[in-house]
Amino acid sequence: MNLDRIHNIYFIGIGGIGMSALARYFVAKNMRVSGYDKTKTEITIGLESLGVKIHFEDSIQLIETCFLNPEKTLIVYTPAMPDNHSELAYFRTNQYTVLKRSEILGLITKDTYCLAVAGTHGKTTTTSILGHLLNECNIEVTAFLGGISENYNSNLILNGTEVTVVEADEFDRSFLTLSPNLACITSMDADHLDIYGEAEELQKSFVDFSKRLKPNGKLFIKNGLPLKGITYGIEDDSDYSAQHIKIINGTYVFDIKTPNTVLENFKFDLPGRHNLSNALIAVAMAVEYGCPHQQLAKALASYKGVKRRFTYQIKTDELVFIDDYAHHPVEINAVHQAIREMYPNRTVLAIFQPHLFSRTRDFIEDFAEKLALFDEILLLDIYPARELPIAGVTSKWLLDKIDNKNKKLINKSDLISEVKQSNAQIILTIGAGDIGEEVEHIKQALSFAS
Repeated sequence: MNLDRIHNIYFIGIGGIGMSALARYFVAKNMRVSGYDKTKTEITIGLESLGVKIHFEDSIQLIETCFLNPEKTLIVYTPAMPDNHSELAYFRTNQYTVLKRSEILGLITKDTYCLAVAGTHGKTTTTSILGHLLNECNIEVTAFLGGISENYNSNLILNGTEVTVVEADEFDRSFLTLSPNLACITSMDADHLDIYGEAEELQKSFVDFSKRLKPNGKLFIKNGLPLKGITYGIEDDSDYSAQHIKIINGTYVFDIKTPNTVLENFKFDLPGRHNLSNALIAVAMAVEYGCPHQQLAKALASYKGVKRRFTYQIKTDELVFIDDYAHHPVEINAVHQAIREMYPNRTVLAIFQPHLFSRTRDFIEDFAEKLALFDEILLLDIYPARELPIAGVTSKWLLDKIDNKNKKLINKSDLISEVKQSNAQIILTIGAGDIGEEVEHIKQALSFAS
């Protein structure tokens, strides 16, 4: 398919973080963009400010007439959209070209030098670091991000089309539409078992992804993963390894051993060894692309992070409030380790909203074990996203399994009052649902109380 022949692009689920990045891209390409989403959010408001018309009711009648021409309109949808969505069904039965978001990314990136970041954890942070590094090294780069970059206040970095940086998403096997020149796999932990059924099937999909490289492409893998490639790790014998790590005033200072030399004096502000690992692989891929050491070191030091990835909302000597997207036991454990490393001996209140009934069911024991590590736990009801309830799978079931007496299941309407009653010195919100919408309310309440 030739995207240059398309005049109109209509997005079903335009408010999704990946979908909205594509919408912004096509707006910048002077295409007519419109779409549907379930709810109005900051993301949809931002798109509307660019001239994108969005409606929030599943209705063919609300679609602009100019988008009802199958020859000139491309339909892009998110796989999270149910098959019985009436707009999606209409387009499928009326000779429109209907493609998944990942298929569009494959089309955009196939004729560029593509750097792809895969893995069940760390994709968004790694992709945003890598996009920032290349941009600061004056590479003509377009980066599609799965989160809002603090440096650019956007999920799209658009500075030329010579190089593309993308998240290679394993959900629904989406990453198998990509053909990267350089790719990395950060992790292969079991997830999305509602799609894959078994962890072995998920691992097989990563093997399939590793075979999608263009001729002479290079694959980077986290040391210890069951694949062959250029390895990276923290203070180990990997091909690329972070060495001589120190924490100075809350900032990591470290060197990077490469296959050929040692690059000295890198600085990185995001807490946690998992984030340090993300920074390491981003630098490694940028080095392999050809970016010079000194520019990379300067660029990494200026990286500010991604919204909802260990994002400080309040940071004073008396109180710290952090918000994070963690929604898998491995990610929750990484956040816990980062907090304990940065703030030893402080009391931590974790507020968690489970995401998906299936994920809660599949990892119930691991969730309970990792949440119990915090000093206090407030648990919200499960955020269903694309799913219908599963009998017996509830937040109460999870609560009962958490081996910690300082735990409580609460309604979202009681969240502020519960937080204000806590004497914890560190407040943490975690989850991938709509808990992010509560962050500003909590921040205001805590700021007012202090």
